Amino acid sequence: MTPQLDGLLLADKPPGKTSHDIVDFVRRRFNQRKVGHCGTLDPIATGLLMLVVGRATRVQDLLMSEDKVYEGTLKLGESTDTQDAQGKILESKPVPNLDPATIEAAFQKFTGEFEQIPPMVSAIKKDGVPLYKLAREGKTVERPPRRVRIDKCEILEIAMPCVRFRIHCTKGFYVRTYCHDLGALFGCGGHMSALIRTRSGNFELSKAVRWADLEVAEGADYLARHLISLPEISRIRRT
Repeated sequence: MTPQLDGLLLADKPPGKTSHDIVDFVRRRFNQRKVGHCGTLDPIATGLLMLVVGRATRVQDLLMSEDKVYEGTLKLGESTDTQDAQGKILESKPVPNLDPATIEAAFQKFTGEFEQIPPMVSAIKKDGVPLYKLAREGKTVERPPRRVRIDKCEILEIAMPCVRFRIHCTKGFYVRTYCHDLGALFGCGGHMSALIRTRSGNFELSKAVRWADLEVAEGADYLARHLISLPEISRIRRT
């Protein structure tokens, strides 16, 4: 009989898979009854996905509440219905001649606290129905803005029409919407073409198990070797 384990698994999510896909894989591959994740990553996104196993599901909400660090790419000139590269292009516009100072100033307008309207393609529920299901039906409903915060923003690379950036933000922040709103500010539209989560709280992507390794792993012993124990979770959170 497979032992039921407790702890936190840091996984490096590949592109093209949902967060639920990874949870379901770990549950089935290692025969664990209780597995959950701490913060959804869109299929287009990669990077740190924190999986709670067994009794660690009790601290799932605490882990989800941590601030996050993302590296993303804004592609200017195209707006999509999902606000990312997987959506249908709604509008294309010429990208203005933007110098680095203008780009930096625009990004800085979104630092600190501000309100963000969540996208229709999201797991937020309206009358018990996830918004993404309504979006599939071609419906759009009013979404109340949410208070979010960016503590730090860095421009990593400008290679027009793309701008690569790193942000430190609160939980519940939609980087897709951030890119959409920046595109609107520049007057040419834009969407998120890539996203990597590199950190959540004090847990780092550099410590995560690679998907290529996880995909071929077998046996509860492998999972046990890579789980962060409950006491260790508390210690890392406090550092």
